[in-house]
Amino acid sequence: MRQACGTGTSYRAHVPQVLIVEDDPQIRTSLVRALSEQGHAVSSAHTAMTGLRQAVEERPHVVVLDLGLPDLDGREVLRMLRAVSRVPVIIATARDDEQEIVRLLDAGADDYLIKPFGAAQLEARIRAVLRRATEREATPVITIGELSVSPRAREAVLGGVMLDLSPKEFDLLYHLAARHGEVVTKRDLLTEVWRVPYGGADKTVDVHLSWLRRKLGETAQRPRYLHTVRGVGVKLVDPGESG
Repeated sequence: MRQACGTGTSYRAHVPQVLIVEDDPQIRTSLVRALSEQGHAVSSAHTAMTGLRQAVEERPHVVVLDLGLPDLDGREVLRMLRAVSRVPVIIATARDDEQEIVRLLDAGADDYLIKPFGAAQLEARIRAVLRRATEREATPVITIGELSVSPRAREAVLGGVMLDLSPKEFDLLYHLAARHGEVVTKRDLLTEVWRVPYGGADKTVDVHLSWLRRKLGETAQRPRYLHTVRGVGVKLVDPGESG
């Protein structure tokens, strides 16, 4: 089902295209109507497989993904979508367990909303993820020592070798690289990288920093790029300048 469709390339370039994958017809209709009234071009799907097909064929600017779909769990849909697309994904879920939310964000979701939520809140989240996506597109490759981070391609290269990073590992590395030389707190990382506004998931940051260090060929005891500032946070530096 498509609502408020555009008819030309220039229209598509300026109007945010939103795909809503939601099996509840009342919620789906309400969100399509509300977002269309806000100037978005909205399409929708009520099953996972239909939503995946539309995401690939229509190439929306953002996907709003319900987890409780009739044919596949939304977590599996996210995994399949991330295998073929970098489109921003906002998870819509009734599951408010923090660790479950963190796992979804680690798997490649860009944001989440706990049901029930209003259309105004969803529209604000859509604006935020689109703004972040636009900023990434406009950011040039960041080079620090032998490390290069490309936000547009979502690729990181160290000493000429491509790093095999998970979506959240890349987000963490990019956030630190964009602020290289600055000490970034765990609270800031949780807010900006995981979109978790309050404390309680510090272990998540520690675990991902450990994984990232391993892929950068260093340890917390013998750091090169990632230096912990005890009691404050972490900073990414050029090894050639850190001494």
